Amino acid sequence: MDTLAQLKSELDSEYQTTRKFFDIYPDNQNDYAPHEKSMKMKSLANHLADVFEWPNTMLKTSELDFADGDQPVLSSTKEDLLKKLDDNYKSGIDALENAKEEDLDSTWALKYNGNELAKWTKYASIRHSLNQITHHRAQLGVYYRLNDIPLPGSYGPSADIQSF
Repeated sequence: MDTLAQLKSELDSEYQTTRKFFDIYPDNQNDYAPHEKSMKMKSLANHLADVFEWPNTMLKTSELDFADGDQPVLSSTKEDLLKKLDDNYKSGIDALENAKEEDLDSTWALKYNGNELAKWTKYASIRHSLNQITHHRAQLGVYYRLNDIPLPGSYGPSADIQSF
């Protein structure tokens, strides 16, 4: 089984779908959040774009400690967000294209201030990031729906845009 080919295919599919969501990103709604505990739309969309780079980070490192990282730069316009998505996708897909199957077997950990939050094989960590893409894009879809922005289809047609 060619696991890397499957991961590349899935990352590409999620990229194509996410790009449709970013194509309709409303610049004037950056500060919208449906609840006080929810991320602002700008932060959510930027986080979603950032996840596409994660395969690169996961394949090149053994861990990520959130306490050590800089705050991400947040894009404020649709054009900047699309560029960020494109660049991060390219980084993630290039890392998968240059990896070997055995690179997926070593472990990768997520930490905060040295405390291990989660630990997986690199394969499982990349699978987790793909799940994060789906999760956060669904959240963005709820934000759009609450702002009467017609949703593009994700895994088929949406109730808003009938595209077969």
